[in-house]
Amino acid sequence: MLSDRINKLLDRIDFGKNIIDSHRPFPDVVLSRLRHNLTIEWTYNSNAIEGNTLTLKETLLVLEDGLTIGKKSLKEHLEAINHKKAIIFVEELASASHEITERNIKEIHSLILKEIDNDYAGRYRDIQVRISGSSYTPPDPLLVQELMERFAVTWLANQGKHPVIQAAMAHYELVSIHPFVDGNGRTARLLMNLILMKHGYFPAVILKNDRKKYYDTLEKGHHGKTDDFIFFVGRALERTINLYLEAIPYVKTSFLTLAEAARISPYSKDYLNILARRGSIPAFKLKRNWLVSKEALESYIRSHKK
Repeated sequence: MLSDRINKLLDRIDFGKNIIDSHRPFPDVVLSRLRHNLTIEWTYNSNAIEGNTLTLKETLLVLEDGLTIGKKSLKEHLEAINHKKAIIFVEELASASHEITERNIKEIHSLILKEIDNDYAGRYRDIQVRISGSSYTPPDPLLVQELMERFAVTWLANQGKHPVIQAAMAHYELVSIHPFVDGNGRTARLLMNLILMKHGYFPAVILKNDRKKYYDTLEKGHHGKTDDFIFFVGRALERTINLYLEAIPYVKTSFLTLAEAARISPYSKDYLNILARRGSIPAFKLKRNWLVSKEALESYIRSHKK
């Protein structure tokens, strides 16, 4: 059974997604800018989590201008270039009509390691591996093929669960199997976002600055407690949703801040803040401000009149 905080987070995510969907199609210039920024940010953060030292600006220069950054290794340049190509491939898979397959996972991984380790690109490991900083030991390499076949049936099939839960658990299960010698984390994050995008959601970009929390919640999962990891992924997705909401001019003008809502309701700003955090009113956070629609506020007032 899901915790109350996860259910409320999923409600906020779906509320924000519905607002965004109601404003589709976006102007080409808005969609292009959002996609460009997400590709750079996703590539930078996913590689940085694994130790790549290219900065966000350097990642942009490599991907957009084809520049070579002094004192940075060829491997780091290839990691950036390969990750962008993997994102493009994932976007193509997300728009395709067929279901995600085990082969797709290998194809994603092959793009990640292309020209970095061609011997193992797209191939399951044949050696035992360890996860740095973790007490968890991945399964024996002889079991990987069978586990991945089972994974494809169990976690890539439609389980009838919320897409955020399905995506987070697919990520968790893939890194638990740890099917590749290298590139498991990047492949898992790409797979996670493929599942989200295939269900009409947006990429959840896990930030380099959240690296410790990311690994801590995964470690808890290895001890049977996956709620924190699901919540962590949901919060990363919520951040992306807020980026989309910020890009829609209508959102800023058609919703009330809590200060504005307090002026037309019997409630104080502080009390409305509590309602928003509890999920008692359908609100979403844009930068530092909670926003609520006038209709939702009036509905809450009517339902709570004595």
